[in-house]
Amino acid sequence: MIAFVIYKFILCAIVFGVSLGVAAYSTLWERKFSAILQDRVGPDKAGPWGLLQPLADGGKMFFKEEIIPTVSNKFLFILGPSLFMLTALMTGAVIPWGADLVIGGKTYSAQITDINIGVLYLLGVVSVGVYGVMIGGWASNNKYALLGAIRASSQMISYEIAMGISVIALVVTAGGTLSLREIVQQQDAGFANIVYQPLGFLIFFICALAETNRAPFDLPECESELVGGYHTEYSSMKLGLFLFAEYINMFISSAIMAAFYFGGYNFPFAAEFYNAIGLEAGSIWITLIGFGAFFTKIVIFICVFMWIRWTLPRFRYDQLMDLGWRILIPLSLLNLAITVGVEYLRGNINF
Repeated sequence: MIAFVIYKFILCAIVFGVSLGVAAYSTLWERKFSAILQDRVGPDKAGPWGLLQPLADGGKMFFKEEIIPTVSNKFLFILGPSLFMLTALMTGAVIPWGADLVIGGKTYSAQITDINIGVLYLLGVVSVGVYGVMIGGWASNNKYALLGAIRASSQMISYEIAMGISVIALVVTAGGTLSLREIVQQQDAGFANIVYQPLGFLIFFICALAETNRAPFDLPECESELVGGYHTEYSSMKLGLFLFAEYINMFISSAIMAAFYFGGYNFPFAAEFYNAIGLEAGSIWITLIGFGAFFTKIVIFICVFMWIRWTLPRFRYDQLMDLGWRILIPLSLLNLAITVGVEYLRGNINF
């Protein structure tokens, strides 16, 4: 029992550290990536090739003067970014990061917890995240912050509907299971879910862009209209929590898409590869190789997020709502109807 608790504690620390590390260095890679797209150099002064730039930015955030407006609700002003960061970190708890490993005859899972309602847990925690934005925008007592918070809440509510329906279609394809580990393991035995759910993946990906407030869906914080949106009045590390949580959400969204639609830690001909190099099931090397494959998929998705941000212009607000309510929701319902019909014809569903 003690060994199990220690293992889970170490796993939590690793996931926590990886999430923060990826968020920090995603800021550097985004600046480098945008520099490549715009034919310039990007940050290269802090350390070799600019590798210490995230540490410099983090230090700047910590040591900047902290300002809390006198007209704000102080408790809620502090609670907003804290809640936003907390919900961003909580989502990594149910993601299977690698195959099971065997140590001393005991099997350990490369997942903090495998609950049978993991999909519902993800959707629920993501829904709670908007409260951090709403509380922060309202508690600032600033009209620009309040407008940004209202935009964020309406945007997330609008796109969560289509996202939820696309996930229901995925669950139907996976045989009704809500466990992320089972969804990933099923893709090891056959094709990845992207083969069965291409439209569902496209809908989920667009909704993930909107849920993470990434361009072209960054209306809650668009500088040209709302100064900075819901975090206009924030400074120091409270602003840093909002910014870091956005990158953590992008990292976790990429991990969820890789797990749902691209097999997670599985990759083509994995069993043949492991047999060829003489690895047995439960080996720590299989877990590490699987995590490497999973992380590679995540990095590719993160690059796509950044590519879209530096390529497409921001939507108008009416275009944002039209896309969510008049296009994505009908498409997601159509995708669900087609999925149910196909699974019924295959004999996997009985009415």
